[in-house]
Amino acid sequence: MSKQEPDTQGAPLREYTDPAYRPLCTNLADVRANIDRLDDDIVRLIAERAMYVKDAARFKRDAFQVSAPARQAQVFEKARKLAERHNQGFANLEQVVDATYRAMVAAFIANEQTYFDTMKDVGDTHA
Repeated sequence: MSKQEPDTQGAPLREYTDPAYRPLCTNLADVRANIDRLDDDIVRLIAERAMYVKDAARFKRDAFQVSAPARQAQVFEKARKLAERHNQGFANLEQVVDATYRAMVAAFIANEQTYFDTMKDVGDTHA
């Protein structure tokens, strides 16, 4: 087994047996460039989502409300359904999306809790 990185400009070394599969790129460099482009969009959207998570802390009464388990369940279910709707032929996409969302939500909740802990109640005149 090779222990070197693949040739990013080389021709494909393997092919899918599924006749419905349509290649997206001619080489690995093109694949990586498109993944990098998408990563920029994904991180930009995560950063936007983060600001709504930060804003949500203003409406929570305690740590239970910050974690909001019922809302988490709704988010995970919705994400799985979105994965089904948007899937273009990637096996187990729903599981990938579910695992991604579970990690992302856990990280957001930890940060939201930190924000929550440093906030003061509305009407509190003591800083």
